[in-house]
Amino acid sequence: MRAATATIHLDAIRHNLTRVRQLAPGSRVVAVVKANGYGHGAARILPALSGADALGVACIEEALALREAGACLPVLLLEGVFEAEELPLCARHGFQIAVHEPGQLAMLEQARLERPLVVWLKLDSGMHRLGFPPERVRQAWQRLQAAASVAEVRLMSHFASADDPDDPQTAAQLEVWRAALDGIPGARSLANSAGVLAWPSAHHDWVRPGVMLYGVSPMKDRTGPDDGLRPAMTLATRLIAVQRLQRGEKVGYSGTFVCPEDMDIGIAAIGYGDGYPRHAGSGTPVLVNGRAAALAGRVSMDMLAIDLRRVPGAKVGDPVVLWGAGLPVERIAAAAGTIGYELLCAVKPRVRFVVEE
Repeated sequence: MRAATATIHLDAIRHNLTRVRQLAPGSRVVAVVKANGYGHGAARILPALSGADALGVACIEEALALREAGACLPVLLLEGVFEAEELPLCARHGFQIAVHEPGQLAMLEQARLERPLVVWLKLDSGMHRLGFPPERVRQAWQRLQAAASVAEVRLMSHFASADDPDDPQTAAQLEVWRAALDGIPGARSLANSAGVLAWPSAHHDWVRPGVMLYGVSPMKDRTGPDDGLRPAMTLATRLIAVQRLQRGEKVGYSGTFVCPEDMDIGIAAIGYGDGYPRHAGSGTPVLVNGRAAALAGRVSMDMLAIDLRRVPGAKVGDPVVLWGAGLPVERIAAAAGTIGYELLCAVKPRVRFVVEE
């Protein structure tokens, strides 16, 4: 059996949810599990999220998959519905929906549903991605209040730069949020993971943690352990070869790594065909036998090469950790010029997934 394995640690997700509760003790929690639980497997991690108050997904397909997997919590569609035909399904399954543009509002006004929906009216407070502009949000709220298909209207927005506490955009968004919603009743939700960690004034009635549930810090230049989080995924494999090379010999495609001395190179059974980033270059950290090592040369589809000079005696069959406990995914993301979110979501189906309590 091929050694590439992603181990999902449910105890880590439980810990991270508890950390959210500690940081925002007065708020209810929408645990965001979109994109298949950020690559961890939404169905796999449901047992670890039973302590949340609701689940958040991008679309109705993800919501239906959660129900099929046995999820009983309320499910919020963060992008709302795309077609009017989705609304009866939302009513049947008790889904809650975001409303962020006039077409969705009109669908609700025209719908005749078996039971009314909880609706989250989205304000564009400055990210300019989704939401009603401040000058139109009050009218949208009034129309939702009058719609027979709406049971309750809640209010939400989304931060653009909360990961950087020095960026003035977050304070500006908070001011837009306060001014636009002044006098409008309804439960409020503004804080994503970065908002939970760094902006307690934005916690309000509901928080919507995503990546922090999986042990990754959204904060600039920080890792999950820095913020009291535990990695929920360990991506690992094993060495399948060890080569003794001479100084000046080249390694891998195009020979981009040249041995600076006589040295051992290990070959690990994982590559971009498994979701490991091809653009991770020489020097990207890995762990071999729990000891620090580094990539050597280009990542191949099924394999990658490792500089073993700091791991003397390494041999075929030895374990290799690509990210997880002791090696936060944020470090690999920084070396590859991306973010931890992308790496977690990119792990491919041919990697064997294992769940640990």
